[in-house]
Amino acid sequence: MLQRTPFYGPYKALGHYPDYWYWVLRGRPERSPHLLKQKVVREYGARFALRTLVETGTYYGEMVAAMKRRFDRIYSIEFVPELAERAQRKFANESHIKIFCGDSQVVVPEVLALLGGPALFWLDAGYYGWVGKQGDQQRLSAELEMILSHPFPHIILLDDARGLTGRSGIPSVSDVKDYVESSFPQRAVNVEYDIMRITLRSS
Repeated sequence: MLQRTPFYGPYKALGHYPDYWYWVLRGRPERSPHLLKQKVVREYGARFALRTLVETGTYYGEMVAAMKRRFDRIYSIEFVPELAERAQRKFANESHIKIFCGDSQVVVPEVLALLGGPALFWLDAGYYGWVGKQGDQQRLSAELEMILSHPFPHIILLDDARGLTGRSGIPSVSDVKDYVESSFPQRAVNVEYDIMRITLRSS
């Protein structure tokens, strides 16, 4: 099976280019292609002068691979052991990249303890809306609170915002926006191209 071979990562990465142009030809619908996500991560890293990237949901390590020369330090958290082990092997020779295996609710505090300054957080909303994960309905708000309560002014990008449906115990986009902006008044929330952006409010 191709997904189990070392060739799947490069094969999947090549598919991002036709996927991007197909998205453009369809009039840029809600679901954004991976190349656009990479562009947003690069732009926000540069805009806020952030040199550390923290990711939840490593998957096949596509974002890590795309950003490995853009950030001085990358931490990525993967829940599925097989995928985490695969990424650990893939980036074994990159000393500035560390792949964690585990529940992000447990690992995010560990990563926060390692940070000596503000970081860019790339979170996967799909991770918080898994079917059957009803016991984790408060996962997203708990992790946002950990990050936003940390002493450094981290910037958060939440991918696949369309997964915040407001159904089956999953918060809606407006729920998350209301929670963040009421609990952390210095923060502003907006969504563009299926990516929620939590930044510092302009004075």
